[in-house]
Amino acid sequence: MKVLLSEDDIRKAVRKVAGDLSRDLSQKRPILVCVLKGAFLFFADLVRELDFPFEVEFVRAASYGSGTKTSGRVELLLAPQMSLLGRHVVIVEDLVDSGFTLQALRRTMQDLGPASVRIATLLDKEGRREVEVPVDYVGVKMRCGFVVGYGTDCAERYRGLPAMFELEPGEIDS
Repeated sequence: MKVLLSEDDIRKAVRKVAGDLSRDLSQKRPILVCVLKGAFLFFADLVRELDFPFEVEFVRAASYGSGTKTSGRVELLLAPQMSLLGRHVVIVEDLVDSGFTLQALRRTMQDLGPASVRIATLLDKEGRREVEVPVDYVGVKMRCGFVVGYGTDCAERYRGLPAMFELEPGEIDS
Protein backbone atom coordinates (compact mmCIF):
# COMPACT_ATOMS: atom_id res chain seq x y z
CA MET A 1 0.00 0.00 0.00
CA LYS A 2 1.13 3.53 -0.75
CA VAL A 3 1.14 6.01 2.18
CA LEU A 4 -1.00 9.05 1.35
CA LEU A 5 -1.11 10.73 4.78
CA SER A 6 1.30 9.88 7.57
CA GLU A 7 0.31 10.17 11.22
CA ASP A 8 2.02 13.57 11.32
CA ASP A 9 0.21 14.72 8.15
CA ILE A 10 -3.09 13.67 9.74
CA ARG A 11 -2.36 15.58 12.97
CA LYS A 12 -1.59 18.74 10.98
CA ALA A 13 -4.76 18.37 8.90
CA VAL A 14 -6.91 17.80 12.01
CA ARG A 15 -5.46 20.95 13.61
CA LYS A 16 -6.11 22.92 10.43
CA VAL A 17 -9.78 21.91 10.35
CA ALA A 18 -10.13 22.58 14.11
CA GLY A 19 -8.64 26.05 13.66
CA ASP A 20 -11.02 26.84 10.81
CA LEU A 21 -14.02 25.62 12.82
CA SER A 22 -12.89 27.67 15.83
CA ARG A 23 -12.56 30.80 13.68
CA ASP A 24 -16.07 30.45 12.24
CA LEU A 25 -18.16 28.73 14.92
CA SER A 26 -16.67 29.28 18.37
CA GLN A 27 -19.52 31.62 19.36
CA LYS A 28 -22.32 29.51 17.83
CA ARG A 29 -22.32 26.27 19.89
CA PRO A 30 -22.58 24.05 16.80
CA ILE A 31 -23.73 20.47 16.57
CA LEU A 32 -20.93 18.36 15.10
CA VAL A 33 -22.36 15.35 13.29
CA CYS A 34 -20.01 12.38 12.85
CA VAL A 35 -20.67 10.22 9.80
CA LEU A 36 -20.18 6.65 10.93
CA LYS A 37 -18.28 4.51 10.51
CA GLY A 38 -15.39 6.02 8.60
CA ALA A 39 -15.11 9.39 10.32
CA PHE A 40 -14.97 8.14 13.91
CA LEU A 41 -11.19 8.54 14.38
CA PHE A 42 -11.05 11.91 12.63
CA PHE A 43 -14.08 13.05 14.65
CA ALA A 44 -12.53 11.97 17.98
CA ASP A 45 -9.26 13.75 17.23
CA LEU A 46 -11.06 16.82 15.89
CA VAL A 47 -13.31 17.38 18.92
CA ARG A 48 -10.32 17.06 21.25
CA GLU A 49 -8.71 19.98 19.40
CA LEU A 50 -11.71 22.29 19.87
CA ASP A 51 -11.78 24.73 22.77
CA PHE A 52 -15.33 26.06 22.47
CA PRO A 53 -18.78 24.67 23.38
CA PHE A 54 -20.35 22.22 20.92
CA GLU A 55 -22.64 19.19 20.93
CA VAL A 56 -22.13 15.90 19.13
CA GLU A 57 -24.45 13.74 17.08
CA PHE A 58 -23.96 10.65 14.95
CA VAL A 59 -25.41 9.49 11.64
CA ARG A 60 -24.66 6.47 9.54
CA ALA A 61 -25.00 6.35 5.79
CA ALA A 62 -23.88 3.88 3.16
CA SER A 63 -23.40 4.00 -0.58
CA TYR A 64 -20.46 1.63 -1.06
CA GLY A 65 -21.55 -1.62 0.59
CA SER A 66 -18.56 -3.92 0.56
CA GLY A 67 -17.20 -2.72 -2.79
CA THR A 68 -14.91 0.07 -3.87
CA LYS A 69 -17.31 1.91 -6.17
CA THR A 70 -20.32 3.85 -4.97
CA SER A 71 -23.73 2.59 -5.96
CA GLY A 72 -24.90 6.20 -6.23
CA ARG A 73 -27.77 5.33 -3.88
CA VAL A 74 -27.35 6.51 -0.30
CA GLU A 75 -29.03 4.68 2.52
CA LEU A 76 -29.42 6.48 5.85
CA LEU A 77 -28.89 3.75 8.45
CA LEU A 78 -28.88 6.02 11.52
CA ALA A 79 -30.62 9.41 11.45
CA PRO A 80 -29.96 12.34 13.80
CA GLN A 81 -31.71 11.89 17.14
CA MET A 82 -31.48 15.47 18.44
CA SER A 83 -33.29 18.50 17.09
CA LEU A 84 -31.26 20.52 14.60
CA LEU A 85 -33.88 23.26 14.35
CA GLY A 86 -32.21 26.67 14.31
CA ARG A 87 -28.77 25.21 15.09
CA HIS A 88 -25.47 25.45 13.24
CA VAL A 89 -24.61 21.96 12.01
CA VAL A 90 -21.26 20.64 10.82
CA ILE A 91 -21.26 17.27 9.09
CA VAL A 92 -17.86 15.66 9.81
CA GLU A 93 -16.75 13.10 7.23
CA ASP A 94 -13.47 11.22 6.77
CA LEU A 95 -13.26 11.84 3.04
CA VAL A 96 -15.31 13.27 0.22
CA ASP A 97 -15.14 11.29 -2.99
CA SER A 98 -18.10 11.04 -5.39
CA GLY A 99 -20.18 13.42 -3.24
CA PHE A 100 -23.31 11.24 -3.24
CA THR A 101 -23.29 10.53 0.50
CA LEU A 102 -22.69 14.12 1.55
CA GLN A 103 -25.19 15.49 -0.94
CA ALA A 104 -27.85 13.22 0.57
CA LEU A 105 -26.82 13.94 4.16
CA ARG A 106 -26.74 17.69 3.56
CA ARG A 107 -30.24 17.57 2.07
CA THR A 108 -31.49 15.47 5.01
CA MET A 109 -29.98 17.91 7.54
CA GLN A 110 -31.38 20.96 5.71
CA ASP A 111 -34.86 19.43 5.85
CA LEU A 112 -34.58 19.46 9.68
CA GLY A 113 -34.46 23.28 9.77
CA PRO A 114 -30.96 24.20 10.99
CA ALA A 115 -29.58 27.75 10.83
CA SER A 116 -26.73 26.44 8.67
CA VAL A 117 -25.22 23.19 7.43
CA ARG A 118 -21.50 22.99 6.77
CA ILE A 119 -19.24 20.10 5.83
CA ALA A 120 -15.82 19.30 7.29
CA THR A 121 -13.59 16.55 5.93
CA LEU A 122 -10.10 15.27 6.50
CA LEU A 123 -9.51 14.33 2.86
CA ASP A 124 -11.15 15.91 -0.19
CA LYS A 125 -10.78 13.90 -3.38
CA GLU A 126 -12.26 16.77 -5.40
CA GLY A 127 -11.23 15.36 -8.78
CA ARG A 128 -13.43 12.29 -8.22
CA ARG A 129 -16.64 14.25 -7.59
CA GLU A 130 -19.68 12.97 -9.49
CA VAL A 131 -22.17 15.38 -7.91
CA GLU A 132 -21.58 18.89 -6.63
CA VAL A 133 -21.37 19.27 -2.88
CA PRO A 134 -19.91 22.29 -1.03
CA VAL A 135 -17.11 21.33 1.36
CA ASP A 136 -16.45 24.12 3.84
CA TYR A 137 -13.52 22.75 5.87
CA VAL A 138 -10.81 20.58 4.32
CA GLY A 139 -7.75 19.09 5.96
CA VAL A 140 -6.07 17.96 2.73
CA LYS A 141 -7.03 18.04 -0.95
CA MET A 142 -5.67 15.14 -2.93
CA ARG A 143 -6.23 13.19 -6.13
CA CYS A 144 -6.06 9.50 -5.33
CA GLY A 145 -7.78 6.17 -5.70
CA PHE A 146 -9.32 4.02 -2.99
CA VAL A 147 -8.19 5.11 0.49
CA VAL A 148 -8.04 3.09 3.71
CA GLY A 149 -6.77 3.57 7.24
CA TYR A 150 -7.45 6.04 10.07
CA GLY A 151 -11.07 4.85 10.27
CA THR A 152 -11.62 4.39 6.55
CA ASP A 153 -12.16 0.84 5.31
CA CYS A 154 -12.44 -1.55 2.44
CA ALA A 155 -15.04 -4.21 3.25
CA GLU A 156 -14.60 -3.41 6.98
CA ARG A 157 -10.81 -3.95 6.83
CA TYR A 158 -7.94 -1.52 7.53
CA ARG A 159 -9.84 0.91 9.83
CA GLY A 160 -7.22 0.63 12.60
CA LEU A 161 -4.23 1.70 10.53
CA PRO A 162 -2.71 4.87 12.05
CA ALA A 163 -2.11 6.53 8.65
CA MET A 164 -4.05 6.68 5.36
CA PHE A 165 -3.05 4.53 2.42
CA GLU A 166 -4.07 4.08 -1.19
CA LEU A 167 -4.96 0.51 -2.03
CA GLU A 168 -3.57 -0.94 -5.21
CA PRO A 169 -6.08 -2.86 -7.38
CA GLY A 170 -4.67 -6.27 -6.37
CA GLU A 171 -4.95 -5.41 -2.66
CA ILE A 172 -8.61 -4.51 -2.99
CA ASP A 173 -9.59 -8.04 -3.96
CA SER A 174 -7.38 -9.89 -1.44
